[in-house]
Amino acid sequence: MKYNIDINADLGEGFPYDEAIMPLISSCSIACGGHYGDENSIRKAIQLAKMFGVKVGAHPSFPDTKNFGRKVIKIEEEDLYESLVNQMQTFLRICYEEGEKINHIKLHGALYNLAAIDGTVAGIVIQSFLDVCPETTVYLPGNSVFFVLAKDKVSTKPEAFIDRSYTDEGFLVSRTHPGALLESPEKCLNQLIELVTSKRVTTLSGKQLPIHAETYCIHGDHPNSVSILKYLHQHLKKHSIEIE
Repeated sequence: MKYNIDINADLGEGFPYDEAIMPLISSCSIACGGHYGDENSIRKAIQLAKMFGVKVGAHPSFPDTKNFGRKVIKIEEEDLYESLVNQMQTFLRICYEEGEKINHIKLHGALYNLAAIDGTVAGIVIQSFLDVCPETTVYLPGNSVFFVLAKDKVSTKPEAFIDRSYTDEGFLVSRTHPGALLESPEKCLNQLIELVTSKRVTTLSGKQLPIHAETYCIHGDHPNSVSILKYLHQHLKKHSIEIE
């Protein structure tokens, strides 16, 4: 059986790997000012994606550049909604100016993880999406409250991670925990093959967990991201997997 897959990366976040990563992926999620970025960084990332024919998406976050959006912050519901709307409107405007179409939206960091388990937060996020770009596909964890609430309101694409370990409950292992990040190209290849061909993932404890995904993420801030992606390109075809 042949598999055509989408590999996405979170880019435009100030790390030095974007130019090397972009030719090796099929879609990217671009920071739009919440955890990182401004109009110049957004525009640069969109232009780079256009150069390599990579689909672009918005990557909104808690408005928290201090912690790079990786901590849950105390914020009023109205302020979170307003921040998300502003981030996405800025991204859409720059897409329009650059003649590029938005492909998807994907939350970043702590907000991604919180929306997965908190129905109130997920509801705020979904409403902001509906009010700004209701026809845009949302990348999100399939085994989540977020997915359950979103699937009948917006187009969804369940996501799994190439370079992160999973808990037995199907969530990402906290970055504070040893082994949270898969660092070797071989481990990332094996996890991706299992995700694609068997629709499961082997958790950090060794349990095999069913998981359905339609897009697969590698983090743009991963120091080994380029070598991992090059390794994937070298070996995926042997397993009848092609990046679309």
